[in-house]
Amino acid sequence: MTQRFRMSAGGAIDRSRRLAFEFDGMPYQGHPGDTLASALLANGVRFVGRSFKYHRPRGIFAAGSEEPNALVQLARGARTEPNVRATTTELYDGLIAASQNRWPSLAFDVGAASGMLSRLLPAGFYYKTFMWPAMSTAWLKYERVIRAAAGMGRAPGEPDPDRYEHQYAHCDLLVVGGGAAGLAAARAAADSGLRIILCDEGARVGGTLVGDDVSIDGLLGSEWIDATVRILSANPDVVLLPRTTAFGSYDGNMLALIERVTDHLAAPPPYVPRQRLWKVRARRVVFATGAHERGIAYQDNDLPGTMLAGAARTYVQRYAVRPGSRAVVFTNNDSAYAAALALNAAGVALAAIVDARGQGEITGTLARRARDAGLPIVAHAVICCGHGRKRVSAVDIAPIAGGGRRRVDCDLVCVSGGWNPALHLFSQARGALRYDDTLTAFVPRSPLSHVVAAGAANGRFGLAEALADGHAAGLGATGPNLSAAAPPHAEMEVGAAPLALWSVPAPRRGGKRFVDLQDDVTAEDIALAAREGYTSVEHLKRYTTLGMGPDQGKTSNMLGLALLAQATDRSIVQVGTTTFRPPYTPVTLGAFPGDERGAHVEPTRYLAMHDWHAEQGASFVNAGLWKRPYSYPRVGETPEQAANREAKNVRANVGMVDVSTLGKIELQGRDVAELLNRVYINRWDTLPVGRCRYGVMLREDGIVLDDGTTSRLDANHYLMTTTTVNAVKVMQHLERLLQVDWPELEVYIASVTEQWTAAALAGPRARQVLQAVVDIDVSNEDFPFLAFGECQVRTAQGAIPARLFRMSYSGELAYEIHVPADLGRAMWEALIAAGEDFGLMPYGTEAMSTLRIEKGHVVVGAEADGRTTADDLGMGKLVSAAKWCIGKPLMNRPALTAVDRWQLVGLTALDGAVMPRAAKIVADLDRALPNPMLGHVTSWCWSPNLESWIALALLAGGRTRHGEILWAVSPLADAKVRVRVGPPCFIDPEGERLRG
Repeated sequence: MTQRFRMSAGGAIDRSRRLAFEFDGMPYQGHPGDTLASALLANGVRFVGRSFKYHRPRGIFAAGSEEPNALVQLARGARTEPNVRATTTELYDGLIAASQNRWPSLAFDVGAASGMLSRLLPAGFYYKTFMWPAMSTAWLKYERVIRAAAGMGRAPGEPDPDRYEHQYAHCDLLVVGGGAAGLAAARAAADSGLRIILCDEGARVGGTLVGDDVSIDGLLGSEWIDATVRILSANPDVVLLPRTTAFGSYDGNMLALIERVTDHLAAPPPYVPRQRLWKVRARRVVFATGAHERGIAYQDNDLPGTMLAGAARTYVQRYAVRPGSRAVVFTNNDSAYAAALALNAAGVALAAIVDARGQGEITGTLARRARDAGLPIVAHAVICCGHGRKRVSAVDIAPIAGGGRRRVDCDLVCVSGGWNPALHLFSQARGALRYDDTLTAFVPRSPLSHVVAAGAANGRFGLAEALADGHAAGLGATGPNLSAAAPPHAEMEVGAAPLALWSVPAPRRGGKRFVDLQDDVTAEDIALAAREGYTSVEHLKRYTTLGMGPDQGKTSNMLGLALLAQATDRSIVQVGTTTFRPPYTPVTLGAFPGDERGAHVEPTRYLAMHDWHAEQGASFVNAGLWKRPYSYPRVGETPEQAANREAKNVRANVGMVDVSTLGKIELQGRDVAELLNRVYINRWDTLPVGRCRYGVMLREDGIVLDDGTTSRLDANHYLMTTTTVNAVKVMQHLERLLQVDWPELEVYIASVTEQWTAAALAGPRARQVLQAVVDIDVSNEDFPFLAFGECQVRTAQGAIPARLFRMSYSGELAYEIHVPADLGRAMWEALIAAGEDFGLMPYGTEAMSTLRIEKGHVVVGAEADGRTTADDLGMGKLVSAAKWCIGKPLMNRPALTAVDRWQLVGLTALDGAVMPRAAKIVADLDRALPNPMLGHVTSWCWSPNLESWIALALLAGGRTRHGEILWAVSPLADAKVRVRVGPPCFIDPEGERLRG
């Protein structure tokens, strides 16, 4: 298709090559150096999308990351990406893009009917509309409609095929922004020997200087850019990062950057990442982030063909594109005259320059050049409304003093309501802002010791002053020893002050004056929010969705705040600003994990016995970071059937499970008992050598943190075991206590989890198996419950040293044997061989879970879910009255001792029903909704030993409800099961088996 709006000369594009691309199924052509937006404009495409709420036609509004309208669906298949800004998408051969938020087509969108219902859809309508009928099921119907309307693009359904990398860097000076001020800052500091990084979001650094006809140091803007880049590139201490956006500023002067390494290619080459996430720590940062132009709210200011004046200038000068044939420029400041002059030079007819200022206030250099060029200037006037359907065709101009309107035909409206310094990152770095009445914008209040804004970001909008400001910022990072060279020289332009014009009254009732083009927020919405009491900027933002789209309100926030100030008779200073939050622009989710996804999302930890388990056909399950055997299926068995067989065998004969994943912490020193007294609820200074004890730790708020056993190996030597999931947390907890809270305690700790292989031998025949391989007497008299001892295990490779503990998680007679990790297989195989005559079977985590549920043992993350106390779990009697411990002062608060607290109980399913997963517990199915929830199921299983479905649950006042019949219901699974409440221990409540 012919690029009929492409100029024959000029711009920073490569006309020697043509790039084919597709938009909404239509083929077009562009050139290297184009963005998708500039190529569409060159081909005469003005209508590129639909607005979010009303589905109104929208065109290209800006030329950079501030673009609110031209959001497209890029590519197809697994690489498709929604909400991509056409203005920052580099054109490449074969690019495929589609408009969004329309059906069945852009030209004919059924959703546009919502515009006719706009009076029923004001700001915050969803908070007030979906209240009838007054029944809970009505919302479920509304929800489906709302969810269908939410969002603008389509997320890919396939896994991301691209690679991403992380890069870490330190530097003395980070310059964010490669425009005039940023380049001047980097150049000023380049000879100091400092390590410098300069990043810029564009494919080519230079910002608005690229293609501009300005002169710097006697060179054209593009020539000066090239000369400066050559100097910086030759310096080994300088790193230039084009196509790189700084999207967040964090504590410690750490900035996050996203480098688009191959986004400008149809597909990344093999082994090359699509994007690279940089984490840069800088001693000093210069934010030369420029400024964003804002519009003016007048009726129908959203028609395609309406764009920012600075954007129109960029398309002409950088991309050699005429964005229209006949233009009207509407402004309250001098910068729009540069756009008017550029459009005039490109052959675009200027129908009028409408300046809201009086004739005597239009005195700047650019305005004089426009007059000298014979451009028609209409002073002290405004555009009061636009005309057209799918693109602008005319505007009405009216004098501010009053009088008749006149209509002017045009296909391009260039608007400039002033400029807002891009202070997102500066503010995130805790930089304070102040409102400048002269500039009608927020600017930095003062530089920080480690952060400074420069150029347009510092309110220095003229080229000469931006260069000087950037130069000074660069020198400021070098210290006093570097001789100060003169800043780059550019002609100083005389400018007149802008007029604080935010909106124009709508001449037609019901006309819409758009503030946030992306989310269809109008001036009328802001006035409504103010009338309804949403006068805080944060409330306004959420009530109207002002600035909550992907553009983060870059062109709309300042305008919205000013209109809120007018509506509430306050100053803009009193209204303030919303919080600037990262990311500055959207970041691909894949960049955050980088290579750490799939199998690499977390490190995988393998048991020392992993190979043996795999050889026996074990099915594995992830337990935290560990790969653990789930069960050992035989031929024809499912993993669940195997787990039931294993659990039944433990109760009948003997089984063995690998428990090496339990956290193991060795503690030595004279004060270990005192430390244990402080961290456990029960007493530890009475524990003799050679004995073990179960203990429970609390958080400071009295909630259970972890449980486990600790054994006294020698007078000042202990071994603590923790749950698998909390091994790291407990270790960190103890380290903090010893290093920060109680450094006076003489205690030395070390994690030895991976140094030992541990096997638990459980079942009525466990003693017979164990006695066959160890050299000590393990009878009940010589080795009672909770005893510890050291022994030798006879293996095929010879005797190996072991630690032996008599403790039980299954509720059966049980022992734990710990040996050095590299000797684990020898120990395991010796026990397997000794157990052949006693029916020994290995069992996995599923059978272990079944056994502990049958016994009523709790587990962290299920019963101990971060909300339960020791008393809730039936362990209140463990709390020692003779000592203090962490959490004890707060565990007796009234809310934690109420009689209706959720307490641990056991549930048995009745009528042969299957226990629903994660069910809630109710008393009466026939009760009117909402049916009060009495508790919920925490763990459940089929018990092969009881031949029924059982569960552990937390139930309000549970210990007083034994024997009651309740209901376990799961709306998601549409399951309802009658259950009998009882004690949590289903098997051997007196503990005779484990003590036998």
